[in-house]
Amino acid sequence: GDAELAFVIDPVDGTFNFASGVPLFGVMLGVVVRGETVAGIIHDPVGKDWLIGVSGAGSHIRHAHGNLEKVHVAKPAPMSEMTGAVSWHYVPEPDRSRLARNQTKSLSQFNYRCAAHEYRLLASGHGHFVVYNKLMPWDHLAGVLIHAEAGGHAARFDGSAYLPSHVGGGLLVAPDRESWRELRRELWAE
Repeated sequence: GDAELAFVIDPVDGTFNFASGVPLFGVMLGVVVRGETVAGIIHDPVGKDWLIGVSGAGSHIRHAHGNLEKVHVAKPAPMSEMTGAVSWHYVPEPDRSRLARNQTKSLSQFNYRCAAHEYRLLASGHGHFVVYNKLMPWDHLAGVLIHAEAGGHAARFDGSAYLPSHVGGGLLVAPDRESWRELRRELWAE
């Protein structure tokens, strides 16, 4: 909303994994100033490292051993060479079937059931895209900011900018704007 300063935290992102004993979960923190996300942190408590992004300052990973390293999204590639994830949980038909069919146009797919780890993968250049339909701010504020500061592009399905106040409209995250356009066209093709 219009708060002067807000901290939006997801203390256990990947709750299903955590509850099932799968070590793919994380802690996410987004810092919002007057409706704009200005910082994001994703912590991997198992790997003991931190992905940190600050508006205008880039994104970095602080490794468990203490080293700080700048991260970058994957280089743009044709969709046939991309790896990505589509979170099916809240996608209604007919989009669910269309996305499932068209995702096979990419090289390979992953789904960690954990936005923290999926954003880490993308911001570090180890994956190309993710599609989310449900937009809870605690799931996306930190990740979208970190991804953008690592050089990536994210927008809602209609192409509009993702804002902290958005809880609908879906989200497509890609290496750059041109990749976003290709993915949007190809993933939703009839």
